[in-house]
Amino acid sequence: MAVITLSSVPQPTLWHDVPSVTLSDETLQQRKAKVLSRMVQQGLDTLVIYADKEHGGNFEYLTGFIPRFEEALLILQQTGEAALVLGNENLKLAAHARLANRVIHAPWFSLPNQPMDNQHSFPELLREAGLSGANTVGLAGWKLFTGARDDNLQMFDLPAFIVDALRLAAPQAQLRNATGIFISPESGARITNNANELAHYEYGANLASTAMLTALNAIAPGKTEKQIGALLAAEGQANNVVMIAATGERFADARLYPGDKIIQRGDKFSLTTGYKGGLSSRAAYVVADENELTPAVADYLEVVAKPYFNAVVSWLQHLRIGLRGGEMYDLVERVLPKADYHWHLNPGHLVADEEWLCSPIGPNSAATLQSGMLLQIDIIPSRAGYAGASIEDTVALADEALRHEIQTAWPALWQRICTRRAYIQTQLGIRLPEQVLPLSNTVGYLRPWLLNQSLALIFTE
Repeated sequence: MAVITLSSVPQPTLWHDVPSVTLSDETLQQRKAKVLSRMVQQGLDTLVIYADKEHGGNFEYLTGFIPRFEEALLILQQTGEAALVLGNENLKLAAHARLANRVIHAPWFSLPNQPMDNQHSFPELLREAGLSGANTVGLAGWKLFTGARDDNLQMFDLPAFIVDALRLAAPQAQLRNATGIFISPESGARITNNANELAHYEYGANLASTAMLTALNAIAPGKTEKQIGALLAAEGQANNVVMIAATGERFADARLYPGDKIIQRGDKFSLTTGYKGGLSSRAAYVVADENELTPAVADYLEVVAKPYFNAVVSWLQHLRIGLRGGEMYDLVERVLPKADYHWHLNPGHLVADEEWLCSPIGPNSAATLQSGMLLQIDIIPSRAGYAGASIEDTVALADEALRHEIQTAWPALWQRICTRRAYIQTQLGIRLPEQVLPLSNTVGYLRPWLLNQSLALIFTE
């Protein structure tokens, strides 16, 4: 019978100053080929890919950049020809894009009161960009509208002024929601990664988990949320989620960001930081042991932390290539019943440039887990009155061929993976399948008492 205990455990190894990994030209060519093949399969003449600062992943997948503070379109023909439709301040980036393109200037994408001079209308520019002869046009935003009505192929999450202009530019064309070309959990181009991509994304997973453990170790009564939050901002990289460093009750005065609130002994504490390729999140109490908890939550370890940890262990030990998403969902439901623990999102999802790409894990999901997938542990229990419990981190699935390629091409990365696997198995007692590669340093590491840095939960069978 499995036993979960709070034990003295050394902290995970951290890696600082890990070099970034650039995506190769070959990887970018493979990405384009994957998208074009899916266009052919779906009978699309043209694919219109939308981007803004918050929703640039599909665009960046092919171009290598996001449009920062403007909108942008990538208009891709089934032939492979590409046009970038850019505002004033992104025109200069077209020359640096990772795919051959011609650029169309659309000043309507620019910021308020910037020059909007253009002798052509927006529909005319879209025709120039390649819409004139299209019969079937796919629109890729960032939503799949799964669970919506059967007409979800006619629901678009692009701004109305763009969709209206597309209809005027190609009045004969049928418009379809084609976001699934990129992020369908069954067949999207972006749901699996090659060795170069996994190395590229491991940088962010390592960065987030290193920052997380550093911040955890700095928590102390008398410090402010801002002081802890500063430790979650790492190497000048852009976060792909809103950073969290929140003591006590969250969202006071509708505040989302770290503030001047002072940490007090006995507080609940939540931390989250995420970068391309990985997020790390933790929730626990600012105490040295359970005797410092109020009587109402003195049983937190048994009521919340241990059942949650058991669910994470089950998730990790059952994760494998070929597992259906519905099977994983059912497993989590068995070990951590939703009716009691009130989790409501997917217990696990895919990660890429975005913190949440899509999820193959859901009720009755027939989507299968594949080699090259990058997954985030994301089970969020909620018990009224208690602090949460959270050890969200990132792992990859890799078959033997992909593991061999990583080991050969990225030996330093492979050594980090092996060190993490050894820690998880020997120190935490979690039996990882060979196919599961931890990309975060803190996978499985749950410290319920933030002021006691030597104790963590371990699993014994």
